[in-house]
Amino acid sequence: MKLLLRFLAMGALVLALLVPLSLIRGTIHERQAYRDQAIERVAQGSAGEQRLMAPLRVVPWSDVTQVQYTDKEGVTRTHTERSSGTLLHLPKTLDLRGDIVPETRRIGVFEVRVYRLRAHLAASFDTRLPAVPAGTTRTYGRPYLVLGVSDVRGLVGVPKVLADGRALRFEPGTRDYSARISGVSATLPGVDGQVAPAAAVRMEFVLAGTEALSIVPLADRNQIAIDSAWPHPSFGGDFLPTNRTIHAGGKGFEASWDISSLASQARLQVAEMALSTGTDNGVEQLQIRLVDPVEVYAQADRASKYGILFVLLTFVGFALFELIRRLSIHPLQYLLVGLALAIFFLLLLSLAEHMAFWKAYLAAAAACIGLQFTYLSGVLGSARRAAGFAVMLTALYAALYSLLVSEDNALLMGSLLLFGILAAIMWITRKLDWYALGATLR
Repeated sequence: MKLLLRFLAMGALVLALLVPLSLIRGTIHERQAYRDQAIERVAQGSAGEQRLMAPLRVVPWSDVTQVQYTDKEGVTRTHTERSSGTLLHLPKTLDLRGDIVPETRRIGVFEVRVYRLRAHLAASFDTRLPAVPAGTTRTYGRPYLVLGVSDVRGLVGVPKVLADGRALRFEPGTRDYSARISGVSATLPGVDGQVAPAAAVRMEFVLAGTEALSIVPLADRNQIAIDSAWPHPSFGGDFLPTNRTIHAGGKGFEASWDISSLASQARLQVAEMALSTGTDNGVEQLQIRLVDPVEVYAQADRASKYGILFVLLTFVGFALFELIRRLSIHPLQYLLVGLALAIFFLLLLSLAEHMAFWKAYLAAAAACIGLQFTYLSGVLGSARRAAGFAVMLTALYAALYSLLVSEDNALLMGSLLLFGILAAIMWITRKLDWYALGATLR
């Protein structure tokens, strides 16, 4: 009965330690929210995540149609109907070459990744306009090019644009599509009969943004090549790179895409968006995100999930030592040891905001192991016994770090670790007489 009560008391202490561990996880999530606010502040002060949609050619038109009808008296009359609209043309080919120049800005203790895209774009369009319905007289307005940019504040300087070798000038807004597409536009020469201008278009521009860049593949064939000095890209969106190279030694990356309209719904989606009454962010796109390979808050959160396991394993070790060595360890001493284990995760979080994660982990683990060794030297009455527990804790912290840095194999490694610990406990206690031990407890 005394042995059972001892284990029930340990279980109650483990449950009690869930409170500080939950508070620490709450602090981690709170710091994540502050980091997101820092990203938002940078985006508000310069430019946020960018989505590039370019180029588009727009041809305004107005029709006059003579419609015949019969009135109530049976007399045939002619009525003139007028209508207007725009033709939205997407390119046949798109060749985009860009260099992303990364930069890190600090808001307090938080780092925010920003960039500048130095882009060179070449596109081609069909010049033949669609046939006009019979009986309709169509007049074309001045066509224009659209450079779609989700946050125009990111345009650095004045973009250069050539249409059929002729220099154009960009103006604010996207005119007829201002409610659906954000960006700038440039007026083209007029339509010549049924032939539209801008068979060949070239653009050069610098686009600043925060964290991520998305590109919409608008053409029948899209060839996109991006390189950067940032060593840790994350490729997402709807299209992964056809070819990519991450250079060794943190020297950046190169990535290229070759996307056909047969494999993409982007052309249809943009055409439907142009006919809608509001913006639509559901267009297929490729995305490049500048990420931190060791995301502090994600790593700290993952580590804190193992907190209760640390406490449980340490308490089991204490209990076995107490029973086998006939020592008497007070529940309050168990509680203090558990709190020292919990404080590790708070130290890890606070230190990782100011130094590399591995350094923060090493410093927090060394501090907590040193504290435990000093305290247990008195509790167990022997520095040698305390050193044994310090070695056990060192092994646990090393195992946890292995789980954190090897995310793909974390489940396998964790399963093997738990199996090994259980096997060791069963081997050590295989010849214990639990009834006799219970009878000797004070």
